Amino acid sequence: MRVAINGFGRIGRTVFRILDKRRGVDVVAINDLFDNEALRYLLHYDTVMGPFDGALRLDGDDLVTSHGRTRMLCERDPLNLPWNDLGIDVVVESTGIFTAKEQLTQPPARGRQASCAHGARQGRHRLHGRLVSTTTDLGRNRIISNASCTPTV
Repeated sequence: MRVAINGFGRIGRTVFRILDKRRGVDVVAINDLFDNEALRYLLHYDTVMGPFDGALRLDGDDLVTSHGRTRMLCERDPLNLPWNDLGIDVVVESTGIFTAKEQLTQPPARGRQASCAHGARQGRHRLHGRLVSTTTDLGRNRIISNASCTPTV
């Protein structure tokens, strides 16, 4: 499965740590507006999760771990993200900005199997206690809300 993460704050970095160790899952791209070196530092020295386990460095615009290479993007408009060109199957929406179904199903999203949205609260979404469970039908459940650690209004 080819995964992209949109938003590399606390949630995005935690998802990356988990997926970086999973067999059969490649985190192909991360989109965040913050400086790549600062993002690498925050991933490496996390005050809650502890130090990153394994190699972690930047090589140009790629974040490199002992498990692979992830392209770092810096795009404000999600319509301009190259998810289709990168062959992305699942996008983890962890900015907290895009929560409505209409925002999560923009035209560039049509090539991917599903979106996993952190904090999706507007409209109907399939709610999962885990990122994407083994019983999740990505063909039927195109938007999967993984709930939120923040209160929603």
